[in-house]
Formats: sequence, structure tokens, C-alpha cells
Amino acid sequence: MTPRDASGSPNNRWSDLDRPPLNATALRRALVRQGGLWRQVDVVQRTGSTNSDLVARAAAEELGEGAVLVAEEQTAARGRLDRQWTAPPRSGLFFSVLLRPTEVPVGRWGWLPLLTGVAVATGLSRVAGVDTALKWPNDLLVTIGDEERKAGGILAERAGDGVVVGVGVNVTLRADELPVPQAGSLALAGAANTDRDPLLRGVLRSLEDWYGRWRSAEGDPVACGLQETYAAGCATLGRVVRAELPGDRSLVGEAVAVDGDGRLVLATGAGVQEPVGAGDIVHLRLA
Repeated sequence: MTPRDASGSPNNRWSDLDRPPLNATALRRALVRQGGLWRQVDVVQRTGSTNSDLVARAAAEELGEGAVLVAEEQTAARGRLDRQWTAPPRSGLFFSVLLRPTEVPVGRWGWLPLLTGVAVATGLSRVAGVDTALKWPNDLLVTIGDEERKAGGILAERAGDGVVVGVGVNVTLRADELPVPQAGSLALAGAANTDRDPLLRGVLRSLEDWYGRWRSAEGDPVACGLQETYAAGCATLGRVVRAELPGDRSLVGEAVAVDGDGRLVLATGAGVQEPVGAGDIVHLRLA
């Protein structure tokens, strides 16, 4: 009899042949290099949250910039506002990275989730051959049929003098596995490649590239091209949206820009342009 874990799934890393395990040795060989950003790449079979694990490790030990923690399965993954993120084992990319952008003023660190979004979208487009878009501030969207669906998310958390950035992307999730009807995956969006090894390599190389540009520009989003690139790929701009703000407040307006601080600027019905730095954004319609 095949042993099973607490979820009832066979306790075998090859139990789903359509979802082979990541090759940790090959990933390290491809990503860890002299002078590069990525210093160590660890792959674990199962954990609660890669973000929580890496934040704890950064606080408890001397963990240098460029640590990458990848999980084949997360049981307590979190999105923004502590929302739960669930997915079957080996069905996506679930990883966190530790960054220490000491050359960049802390006031510009708010660009890191947006930078990561650009990097992930760029890497996936190159390797998976699927069009992706960004929903401010940290969602990755794909189109399935004529409907936009969320296929990924980003969560950044302070970790001492650094930041841990977590990424979750649904890769091979099937329609009957979607946690909510609004979710999607690269496979459902018609991706040409759903092999997670090259996908992860492509995303991390893209993140290394964009992070290096941003850090060299001391976090200036204009000088490194980040602000322009983010705006070009942002599906939120040009739409009428509702911003659900802290303190049970909401604001409705047309999303007209992402400003120099990474905030979403809304043009309200009162003729006022109001920047939103934190909140949940609901796309209502095209302007």
C-alpha cells in the first residue's frame, strides 16, 4: 500500500507524473554564480509559508542577501491582507527571496513588490509564452477566454534590515482545482511551456536583472525604467476602480497613473487626483 500524508495524497514526490519535482541541484547550478545575486537556493517538499520561514531565518541567523527558498507545497501561504493561498503540491511556483537593498533609501523600498511583478511577468512571458498583466499593487493576471483571472501574487515583508519578497504563481492548476472562480493558471491561459524548472530560472534571472538596475539607480524608478515599464504592463491603469482603504473607507475613481512613490493615482468624480498607497483594488470597468 502506498503511504499517504495527512491530506490523503500519496506520500511520494513522483505521485503526480504530470507534476514532476523541481531539480534543486540543477537550479543551484544555473542560478548561483560568482558575482551574481543568488547565493543559495533551497527547495523543501512542504512548509507552511516560505515567507514566514525566510523572515524567521533572516532574524535568527546571519543570512546574506540572495537567499532563495522554494517549496513544492505550502500549507499556510498568505497573500495580502493575510488571505490564504492554496494550491496542490507541485502545481505552481512558490518561493521567497531575501533582499538587502542598502544602497536604496528606505522610502523607495515600496517599489519592490511592483519591481517583482514586472520581473515575474517578464520572465513568464519569455519562458511560458503567455501574455500576463499586472494588477496594482501585486497581482499577476492572465486571460482565459475573454476573462481576466488572477494567476499569481506577491507579498513583501520587512526582515530586519532587509525585505523578504514572496511569489506564488499557479502553473498547472486545472479548472476543477481552482480555489475560486476568479483564479487562473498559466496552463489554462494556454502557456506553451509549463515546466517549472525553466520557469523558475527565467523568473529569478529576470528578478536579478531588474533588481540590479533599480539598485544601481539608487531606487529611482524613472532612471532605471521601472516606472515606465510597470505602467505599460499594468491592467489597472485606465480603468474605473474601487479602492478599499484601511479604516473601512473606500474610494472610486479612474486609475490614471502610478506615481514616483509607487502609489496608484485615482481621478475621482470630484475632480481630485488622489494617490492610494495601500488598499485592495477592485476593477470595475474600462474608463
